[in-house]
Amino acid sequence: MILVGIILAGAAVCVAVGIISENTAPATLSVFGQHVPGVTSQAQIFVAGIIVTIFFVIGLTISSLALGRSMRVRRELRELREEHEESLSTLEMERQQFQRELARARARGGIPQTTSDVPVAGHRDPVSPFFDQSA
Repeated sequence: MILVGIILAGAAVCVAVGIISENTAPATLSVFGQHVPGVTSQAQIFVAGIIVTIFFVIGLTISSLALGRSMRVRRELRELREEHEESLSTLEMERQQFQRELARARARGGIPQTTSDVPVAGHRDPVSPFFDQSA
């Protein structure tokens, strides 16, 4: 969209330059050597100038809006990337803290080394008939 706006504004400038440089008579309008039919008064030439100016302003507006949008998207992506990196570093610090706490607890003998050593009250390990060797 930025390119479309720049092209539109550039075309309006080219037409304005062509109108200014080619018109020597007071009530005719020619653009790049071609006479524009139906334009016979100074008021019509003035209106043509207004139309060219409107297209120029529209082109600049399109360009500025598209540029603002792309800058906003880049800023949001940068903020999301920074937030993601912060959350990853926080999770890594928490993981290291839990590992230290686990190592301290194991050193005191409070937590068995493997989870299979912990009996669960009233729970019998289910054995699949496929793996049952007593049958």
